Amino acid sequence: MTHLLSIVFCLMAFACLAVSMDRHQMMLFGRALRAGQTRGFRIAGWCGLVLALRFIVDYQGWALGLVSYSGCTSVSAGIVFGGLIVYERLSARRSHQP
Repeated sequence: MTHLLSIVFCLMAFACLAVSMDRHQMMLFGRALRAGQTRGFRIAGWCGLVLALRFIVDYQGWALGLVSYSGCTSVSAGIVFGGLIVYERLSARRSHQP
């Protein structure tokens, strides 16, 4: 349960960090967000990663917790990155269809 919770927090955190980037804002929303919104997404992303670290280290201790956290962040970052790639390709395909 702790691993699942950590992965969920990491997924949300990496999604927030992705949305805080100008390139992804243009792809997802068609415009750049205001500076305050971008900063809010960035802060939420980092807070989510720290919260996931807290959960997993409290459950497993520092030695094994950091290793598990590294795995959770790697899986979550890969899922978010893959999702962005799929979204970009599908939206490009839709815009080229007559």
